[in-house]
Amino acid sequence: MLKWLTGKQPIPVWVIKQIDDRLLHLCGQGSIEPRTKRSDVLEDLHAGRYQGAVNMTSSGMVLNARLFAALVPLEALQLDEQGHAHWQGRGWYVAQVPQRCWTFEGRLVTQRQVLGNQEQLVSVEDVSDIRRQAQESTDPGRVNFDPRGVNEHSLLARRDEKDASARHDASRRTDKWRGHDD
Repeated sequence: MLKWLTGKQPIPVWVIKQIDDRLLHLCGQGSIEPRTKRSDVLEDLHAGRYQGAVNMTSSGMVLNARLFAALVPLEALQLDEQGHAHWQGRGWYVAQVPQRCWTFEGRLVTQRQVLGNQEQLVSVEDVSDIRRQAQESTDPGRVNFDPRGVNEHSLLARRDEKDASARHDASRRTDKWRGHDD
């Protein structure tokens, strides 16, 4: 009751992770607990200037507003029966953002998924840059060694017979301290 009288009741919002040309990557609903006057927070939300905590309704997680492209008061964005959004005087396609992507700070792309008889868009992490860089590298898991060991990798120690026995004795002594008394 006191929150209602002071105007500090939570403000329900739609949480948008990313905005593309005709597509909204929608995380779902959240709420904001205003620290200042409700009207000031609403003004900041409409202007895209809100900074602070966002309580995600479906999971109870509290995330920083900087992770999202927009936080929109519930009454400013409507979803229709086809799953399209109407916001800022435009129609938008909607892709559902799974919880694992809420804190992802890279670009999202969409995939089509069939749920029951209905097809929907789901947002996923764009890993095309990582994939491209891996393909451009020249066989990173391969090291060429000279048969005589002359060109061995600098991080590998040479195995001389007398050094190998000294290392074996030293490792046996340290094993006793680790509880390996074989």
